[in-house]
Amino acid sequence: MHRFTTNIEMIRLRLADKLPGPVAQYKMAPLVRRDQMKKVSDTGKGIKSSVLILFYPDDGEIFIPFIRRQQYDGVHSGQIAFPGGKYEEHDPDLMHTAIREANEEIGINPDQIEVIGYLTSLYIPPSNYNVLPVVAYSREKPEFEIDKAEVDYLLNFKLSEITDVRSITEKEIPMSDGRIFKTPCYLIRDHIIWGATAMILSEMTDIIEKAGL
Repeated sequence: MHRFTTNIEMIRLRLADKLPGPVAQYKMAPLVRRDQMKKVSDTGKGIKSSVLILFYPDDGEIFIPFIRRQQYDGVHSGQIAFPGGKYEEHDPDLMHTAIREANEEIGINPDQIEVIGYLTSLYIPPSNYNVLPVVAYSREKPEFEIDKAEVDYLLNFKLSEITDVRSITEKEIPMSDGRIFKTPCYLIRDHIIWGATAMILSEMTDIIEKAGL
């Protein structure tokens, strides 16, 4: 536990420093959208949303929970993502949005986590969402409870799996309209993480590297 706490404090310090920002994010942007995303930014009309990146210890390792979204009629159908979602009027701020959504989707207890910082907001043109990644930790493994209406299944990846450079590759992704395009992605235990989630992870792994973990 002492090692986990020390690592979290190192991450907290790096999050308080200058963030890697879009330079890190674009490394994992889909190739067909990279130029578009560099040119198009949030006009202020984007849908406010946030996601939760949660570190927790288990068996001497640091883990982060991900979800696979249910199939639905939308651009992010069936994708692997961080728990999170759209800002609601009753949310005091986007930090609370991320925590509320994580509680609803995978049963995270808000009283058992502590927020340590934020990553760079990411605007996603296809869905018109502006996403704020909220970074937090829990001192113990959460008791997960899945909302099957929104979440197909839960994935818990070791931080060491995510930061392993061998997990980064390129894959051809089939789209709902029949098109296929190539994109950089993370391939972990046969699960493909791409798009906005991969871009957020790219900045997070830069932070982890600078923290010396």
